[in-house]
Amino acid sequence: MQKQIISTLIFLLLALPYSVFSASEENEPTAQPPEAPKLESGNNWRLVRSVEIGSSGKFIQLVLIEHGVYTDKTVYSAVINRLCNADDDFCRIRFWSQERFIPEKAAMSIEQNKQLRAEYLVNKTAGTKQLRWSCTVDPDKKHCF
Repeated sequence: MQKQIISTLIFLLLALPYSVFSASEENEPTAQPPEAPKLESGNNWRLVRSVEIGSSGKFIQLVLIEHGVYTDKTVYSAVINRLCNADDDFCRIRFWSQERFIPEKAAMSIEQNKQLRAEYLVNKTAGTKQLRWSCTVDPDKKHCF
């Protein structure tokens, strides 16, 4: 009888770790890589990236406007309304119509600056609110850069 009890205990001890391991493995969800945050987009535009200005905690939104509609100012208005809130103290958006010219950081090369289509800036602390256009979007020399 004692031999049978010892055999049963050995069997249970050997089986226990396997059953615990296999049961927990079956119930554990498979680890998934974290999803990248979805960037804003809309009709004829897409937020490509948001870059910090130095270490200020303020960001510039870098937006791609579809090349075929980059002269349509209503697209820019839609972006501004989506990305900036009326109560924001700071909001800055830069627009390009070709993704290859969108910079990786806040500073721009000469070529990236030449390809910039528009820039919107609200800085309530400085009392600034402006929307500037490239001359390819708005040929009026009073409004374009």
